[in-house]
Amino acid sequence: AAGGFLYMLGPAAVFGAAAASFALASALVVAIRFRPAAVTERPPVTWATLSAGLSYIRSQPVVLGAISLDLVAVLLGGATALLPIFAAEILHVGPLGLGALRSMPAAGAVVTAILLAYRPLERHAGKRMLQAVAVFGVAITAFGLSTSLPLSMACLFVTGAADMISVYVRQTFVQGETPDSMRGRVSAVNTVFIGASNELGEFESGTLAALVGAVP
Repeated sequence: AAGGFLYMLGPAAVFGAAAASFALASALVVAIRFRPAAVTERPPVTWATLSAGLSYIRSQPVVLGAISLDLVAVLLGGATALLPIFAAEILHVGPLGLGALRSMPAAGAVVTAILLAYRPLERHAGKRMLQAVAVFGVAITAFGLSTSLPLSMACLFVTGAADMISVYVRQTFVQGETPDSMRGRVSAVNTVFIGASNELGEFESGTLAALVGAVP
């Protein structure tokens, strides 16, 4: 959420901070100590063991639906890649305005995460997830049509909040519905899906913007 405001300090500050963060994260990962689980005999690594996560997800319609829903929503709603265009050509704001726009989704996610920590969803979680994805879509559409910086920031804040609700429900559900023996592999597939959909969504948004314009 704070990273967006580094924009006003210039590209060197942005990439320098990113490099320092990755270096710190790498050092912390190296410092992790773990206790290996008691394993009698490891099965041989085959294509079946490698693809077991995909096979399990495919056999569980509700888990597949929860993961696919987020993948499609992010793939077709990855508008954050277009923020520099909106800042410069539509909202006519400088680096500070762009930084504020870039920080709003994370700010919405942080606030919602804190609220969910104190007031967790105890029932109708699937319904809430579907509602959150719908709100995400409406907010992205409103952002695309907005020509006001405050309204655009508010829309992006809402997208971050709605996305956090979706992530909260989906991650809890996938973890809870997956047996212990499959949880690592299912989580790995889920992580790949999320990461790939974000990157592909930004590519799709940029390509479409080049063809028909940023707002359409």
